[in-house]
Amino acid sequence: MTSSDDLAERLDADAKQALRDGDKPRLAVLRRARAALKNAEIEARTGGAAPDPVRILQGLAKRHRESIEQFSAGGRQDLVDHETAELAILEEYLPARATDAEIEAVVREIVAEAGITDAKQLGKIMKPALDRLGSGADGGRVREIAQRVLAG
Repeated sequence: MTSSDDLAERLDADAKQALRDGDKPRLAVLRRARAALKNAEIEARTGGAAPDPVRILQGLAKRHRESIEQFSAGGRQDLVDHETAELAILEEYLPARATDAEIEAVVREIVAEAGITDAKQLGKIMKPALDRLGSGADGGRVREIAQRVLAG
């Protein structure tokens, strides 16, 4: 059984439990996550790449974070609270996120190995850093830290 199947089964089982518990907000989030996985599986059958369930859920989480920023800027605390609650549910299914210190250590290691000294060489850092950090890394955060390391 693949990790995709494991994650899908976990989402299904947790959705059934949320239905039994009457936890409508949790049920809605789990159903949307499961639907996103299903859509990716269908797309893969029509010639797309095999879906990475963690990446799919990270994409959903990223959308929630972006919504939180926008709603905060717009002064809509009610929507910020709603998105934050949904994000917390999604994050239960994602690997632990790399800390800034972990990201910085990996970036410094890559910079030293490759002898990178110029901020224009950021692209030479990103792919290896994301590969080493795995699915626990946010590309935007890695980019920010890499830019800071190269500037300093």
